[in-house]
Amino acid sequence: MIADRARFRHAKKLERLAGFRLPEHAFSGTMLETLSSRLDYDALDFAVREQILAFFNDFLRCDCKDSPLCGCPEKKFAKKVIELRENGLDHRQIVAVMLDEYGIEMFPSDVLSFLEESVHVLEAISDVARLQGRSGLAKKTDEHIHLIER
Repeated sequence: MIADRARFRHAKKLERLAGFRLPEHAFSGTMLETLSSRLDYDALDFAVREQILAFFNDFLRCDCKDSPLCGCPEKKFAKKVIELRENGLDHRQIVAVMLDEYGIEMFPSDVLSFLEESVHVLEAISDVARLQGRSGLAKKTDEHIHLIER
């Protein structure tokens, strides 16, 4: 999944703030638990603090019992990448938005691969929906495919 490829640009700053070693991967369990704990975000410079708070608000807020290790952050991140693509951004622009808004680095090729995989999954859903007579679902998936492929 695309969340496995996301890395925090400022992981070392967060590591110093937490006081223990943290992985660079934004969605690793240790990183998610650390971001959800009581870190003194005021100790970070303004830009980094805003990026971390945006990450927290957009991906870590859920009511699951196992939050933040429930899988919701990864799903929300994947959804955000697809939404950006459906809004007309290419894979390079998506990477730039993620870096600017959240301080998350990814390779454009990883985003492109994820989008291609997403289209294949949507095509499978569309085919199964047609076989089961669920034309409404098939139409919705076809619309998403069209938006991602354009």
